[in-house]
Amino acid sequence: MKDYMLIFLGADYSEMNLSPEQIQARMGKWFAWNTKMQEQGIVKDGHALHPEMRRVSGPGRTVTDQASAELKELVGGYYVVQAKDFDGAIEVAQDFPDYDLGGTVEIREIMVFDQA
Repeated sequence: MKDYMLIFLGADYSEMNLSPEQIQARMGKWFAWNTKMQEQGIVKDGHALHPEMRRVSGPGRTVTDQASAELKELVGGYYVVQAKDFDGAIEVAQDFPDYDLGGTVEIREIMVFDQA
């Protein structure tokens, strides 16, 4: 089994004018997906991310504040899951709850370095 990072790209719920009931329903889908992966023993880690961010770049280590409204795509969170191969990770991503909101899942295999 290999480790894959599922990176969730999409809009910020707070900017979508969702009702509290709609947000609760969406969170229910996320919790159900997480429970399914926990029961399968394939999720190793994962978290939602706050929309506020700072970017540090360049030789001068320039710090830039960026609001989620300025971004085309917001990274809203991630999971690290175990799968046999990319096809297995893609199968796990089928349950991502926000496809209907235009969300996207980027899948990256985690590189393992042998330090021996």
